[in-house]
Amino acid sequence: MPTLNLFTNVPVDAVVASDILKDATKAVAKIIGKPESYVMILLNGGAPIAFAGTEAPAAYGELISIGGLGPGVNGKLSSTIAEILQTKLSIDSNRFYIKFYDSPRQFFGFNGSTF
Repeated sequence: MPTLNLFTNVPVDAVVASDILKDATKAVAKIIGKPESYVMILLNGGAPIAFAGTEAPAAYGELISIGGLGPGVNGKLSSTIAEILQTKLSIDSNRFYIKFYDSPRQFFGFNGSTF
């Protein structure tokens, strides 16, 4: 159930979006150690974002998971997602924040129930 919600002020076309979704899914699953079948990635391009007083390319992400997170994993996720954003959208890593949430099972719903 790891879910990565990404917002960027860079417009994202369908081909680039598909590449980002695939790359991020693989990265999140591998780094957290969860199956790809449970990973969800949301990509919101063209969002109004100002970072450090400018509207230069920037991004914000939130990653929610039931377990699998911690200082080492979070650092690896941050650098890997930043690298994907740099490669695909030319967003510098110093213009990207990501917040991590380790969610209790009962706070995440799926298939008409909770985990």
